[in-house]
Amino acid sequence: MKKILIIGGGASGMTAAIAAARAGASVTVLEHMDRVGKKILSTGNGKCNYMNRKQGVRFYRGGNPAFVQPVLRQFGFSETAAFFRELGIYPRERNGCFYPASGQASSVLDALRMELRRLKVQVLTGCEITAVKRNGNGFLAKTGKTAVRADCCIFACGGLAFPKSGSDGSAFPFIRQMGHTFVEVVPALVQLKAGQAFLKAAAGVRTDASVKLYVERQMVCEDRGEVQLTEFGISGIPVFQVSRYAAKAFLDKKHVQAALDFVPFLSGEELQRELTGRFGRRDGKTAEEALNGLFSKKLIPILLKQNGILPKEPAAAVSERTLKELCRYAKNVRVELSDTKGFAAAQVSAGGVDTGEIHAETMESALVPGLYFAGEVVDVDGMCGGYNLQWAWSSGYVAGMHAAMNHSGSK
Repeated sequence: MKKILIIGGGASGMTAAIAAARAGASVTVLEHMDRVGKKILSTGNGKCNYMNRKQGVRFYRGGNPAFVQPVLRQFGFSETAAFFRELGIYPRERNGCFYPASGQASSVLDALRMELRRLKVQVLTGCEITAVKRNGNGFLAKTGKTAVRADCCIFACGGLAFPKSGSDGSAFPFIRQMGHTFVEVVPALVQLKAGQAFLKAAAGVRTDASVKLYVERQMVCEDRGEVQLTEFGISGIPVFQVSRYAAKAFLDKKHVQAALDFVPFLSGEELQRELTGRFGRRDGKTAEEALNGLFSKKLIPILLKQNGILPKEPAAAVSERTLKELCRYAKNVRVELSDTKGFAAAQVSAGGVDTGEIHAETMESALVPGLYFAGEVVDVDGMCGGYNLQWAWSSGYVAGMHAAMNHSGSK
């Protein structure tokens, strides 16, 4: 019977173990935390957005986003839906995002654990892994308690995001020792730091806005949705979506800036007409009152102050020129960014094992026969919306299936 060793018991590791065991292999999972799948519990705000109906290369990032295509062709949306339905997860869909009907991420983790148990996968937790290396035609892993030999080895050890869950990079040296190189790992899907004084005054504001990210004064990406202003900077899904590009730029010590449009639903001309109408009514309203219903209440005095308008000033007294300046500012609030909130706050990390060293069709190493990779350890990261879990399930299943089928221990 083929013996498969899996380093890491997260989403991709458990899926790889299930795929390999279903294909008839004897599987051992080594997890250095006290239990498997801890990170799954925090996904989707504890509700686990485990996949998305919308799929395609455009939802993935990395040195070569197209790398995901052969993997998703083998285990994509349909296969993932069937996989979890078989495990007992009844889906509830919201705007293309799929959640378990229970509303609990723990349901997804429990379903995976029950399947591991049914398939008699050996799961060793609390393992201090001291070595993973080639051993003849196979592999040998050493822990503080035991040694495990296998025909194939799958690294599903995660990246560096949310290290409390076990993704701490402790297995990276073993991968490097086998000759693989890493694209620098940085935080992704994370909040961004900024020091402007107005952010502290606006802390807590949540509002529909677009975020454009500029690196060395060149726009590199943009997104729109609910943005949150905080004491430390900016947050919210649109910020998360652009954050991996900011993190890469910070790594290279480049100038990074965000432009916030607090009225993304109106063009500049439309906003100008709206402001002119509101301030020209001569209905006795103050400047602050004239903006009621257009901007978040806490944001109004900040927008006025930044343009030299007193909140209690009569709206009719504000000049057309000043209104034009207010319009331009509200559509293009520049925020100087200094850093991310780091790996501890990140939902995922960007970077990892160079995909140029991995066969996309099988997830097997192009350098070491019988060595496979799955999940976040690979230089693939997804957008918000279940895409990182989709990559974990898909790459894990493909790696586990091909490792079990690879009877020669080589491609």
